[in-house]
Amino acid sequence: MMSYFPITSPTLIFFVVLLIILLAPIIMGKLRIPHIIGMVLAGMLIGEHGLNILERDNSFELFGKVGLLYIMFLAGLEMDLESVKKNSKRILWFGLLSCLVPLVLTYVMAMWLLDYSSTASFLLGCIMASNTLIAYPIISRYGMGRHPSVMLSVGASMLAIFMALMMLAALSASYSKDVGIGFWLLFVLKFAAFCALSIWGIPKVTRYFLRRYSDAIMQFIYVLSVMFLSAALSEAIGVEGIVGAFIAGLILNRYIPHVSPLMNRIEFTGNAIFIPYFLIGVGMLINVGSLFDGWRMLGVVALTVFFGTFGKALAAYISSLLFRLTKAEGHMMFGLTCAHAAGAIAMVMVGMRLEVSPGHYLVNDEMLNGVVIMILITCIISTMMTEKAAQELTLAGTNRLAVSGSPADASRSNEKVLLCVKYPDIAPQLLELAIMMRNPKRNRGLVGLNVVYDDVNASSHREAGLQLLERLQQRASAADLQMQTQVRLSSNIANGIKHAFREFGCSEIIMGMHVHTDVNPKFWGEFLQSLYNGLNRQIVLTRFVQPLNTLRRIQVAVPSRAEFEPGFHRWLERLARMAGNLDCRIQFHGRNESLELIREYINNRHPSVRAEYTFMAHWNELPRLAENISNDHMFVVITARKGTISYKNALERLPQELMQHFSGKNLMILFPDQYGTQKEESMTFTTAQHQEETSFYDILARWMNSSPKLGDYRGLNKRRPQNKQ
Repeated sequence: MMSYFPITSPTLIFFVVLLIILLAPIIMGKLRIPHIIGMVLAGMLIGEHGLNILERDNSFELFGKVGLLYIMFLAGLEMDLESVKKNSKRILWFGLLSCLVPLVLTYVMAMWLLDYSSTASFLLGCIMASNTLIAYPIISRYGMGRHPSVMLSVGASMLAIFMALMMLAALSASYSKDVGIGFWLLFVLKFAAFCALSIWGIPKVTRYFLRRYSDAIMQFIYVLSVMFLSAALSEAIGVEGIVGAFIAGLILNRYIPHVSPLMNRIEFTGNAIFIPYFLIGVGMLINVGSLFDGWRMLGVVALTVFFGTFGKALAAYISSLLFRLTKAEGHMMFGLTCAHAAGAIAMVMVGMRLEVSPGHYLVNDEMLNGVVIMILITCIISTMMTEKAAQELTLAGTNRLAVSGSPADASRSNEKVLLCVKYPDIAPQLLELAIMMRNPKRNRGLVGLNVVYDDVNASSHREAGLQLLERLQQRASAADLQMQTQVRLSSNIANGIKHAFREFGCSEIIMGMHVHTDVNPKFWGEFLQSLYNGLNRQIVLTRFVQPLNTLRRIQVAVPSRAEFEPGFHRWLERLARMAGNLDCRIQFHGRNESLELIREYINNRHPSVRAEYTFMAHWNELPRLAENISNDHMFVVITARKGTISYKNALERLPQELMQHFSGKNLMILFPDQYGTQKEESMTFTTAQHQEETSFYDILARWMNSSPKLGDYRGLNKRRPQNKQ
């Protein structure tokens, strides 16, 4: 049997790797051990230091390098840049402590206890000062990429890695004859030029590409190309490629929303193939047998692991105390920053090339084996601590939500969006908007609807609708989102939408804004008037000029007394989610009374959203806002139905103002929820004025009866005008 090993067939090598990727989570899950450890242990078992089933060939070098770059790239993509800006000082302090504390402790230990030279001790200190975010897939699984402790750990890790690599470069340069002030000046200039070129060039090219190409495969390939190009340029100037991959992730962060199908594809590819390949490759480097070479070897491993890990723990818990974080957040910071992997191997390899004297190198076999075994132990500590901290923080967050629940939470829990689509060119953007606005934690799914006129062309139109919804369902599946679809025949489009809305039990409607001025000069048209008069639930009408993920700002016009409408929290929650997922600014224009409640809601529910508040004295000022609306802005108008508390006569001019001043702009018109049940289709509008007056009294009475600030107005129903025929 041993003559067949190690396996050399590429097909069988890939099969064995896939088998490990499949079985490791199953086995480790039954043992309640993070499956990342299972990948590393499996690598030890099948490697040349284990059963010698596989050789660590070029495939592990290639995919392992890609996996490491993927980890850093995903870390950059999932960071909340606004929170990073707000916590830049914290990240700086934690990064300095995370780098310098283990560096000093390990250096002193290696000098005094292991009797290493000053340069070898400094190299070992640099290795322990850096760390690898090997436990980051656990964070992705728990959806905690934007948690403050995670962002602090990721930012501090990058700072610590960068400082360690710079110190390693200085150590390596000290063995070169060309080192000097000119060398360092040139290095600083090259790094500054690389950062400036990336920050200036990548966004411009990305916006150009995303506006013109919507194909999913092309967008995915483009993103990976940017990542590898940035990593290659980083290596060309003398910095490890992981720094370039992380910078690329930070720059592309706002162009790839966290809940988008593109982000789902990026995470899926990395977590399914490249990152497991990297972990298995790390395990294949570990030689546990070297522990039995003598007490000296055990001492080297024990001292290296203890002082390096103790230094990381000291930095994490001191930082958590300084920042007044919880104990679980301190565990998270320690868990993410204590692991060492390929970065440590790369540094050791650099030391093995530095010749101290003829035939003697800076790193000997003892230090190499000690560092490799240290990688295994720190990976186990990191994954277990991160898993424990993630569970604690998740439970704590759930308990806070349960304690801080409010009546508004009940209305927000009813989320089932009806997506009305007709035109293939804007249907994908409507789906993306629905994904931006939905709550991914509830996973309620979507309903895709295409209503076809029941006429002589109904058969061909129905077939086209089925094909459109099938393509839309595939895009939704790419975002791991369930979507029900229906093509409905109806002699009245509005009635078909209303019937489907009730049958599926939906909470709101998202649809495109189709204005045919050549057929009907009215902006809304009979179709839309029938729809928003026949439904008292939220309706979102949109018009896109450019892709959602290229928007820089959302500007919202809020009418006075909008806070008294029953749908106030629903539309505010949807817009806040949209701004958070797109990582763009949102600016509210309205009266101070409304803005104060909006500010309080945003600060309490979505503190990371970059919100601005501008006083707008009167709705007549709406045309002046057009001067500040750019092509990469989304203008949102919160309107109202007639007879509601926030309706005003100025809204009658809204269609003309939108056509005159906001032509060619990204536009969203939002009709909020109202009290009452949906009107029946058989309702006639011959007495529309009286019906609106009655509706106004009904709504005003309900609002006053439910408002604790206005006292008891239950007598209002008695004073309502009688129904006179």
